[in-house]
Amino acid sequence: MQELIDQLKKEAGLTDEQAIKAITTIKNFVVEKFPMLEGAVKTIFGEG
Repeated sequence: MQELIDQLKKEAGLTDEQAIKAITTIKNFVVEKFPMLEGAVKTIFGEG
């Protein structure tokens, strides 16, 4: 996940905190809309 944080900081000019909040928001949105992908989302973001 650090690679994504670094990319958001570089390309979007976000701070660490902003990048983490953005990623968390997107993760939660995907799991809410597509609950069957929860396992995949956790694997992608190192939570599973």
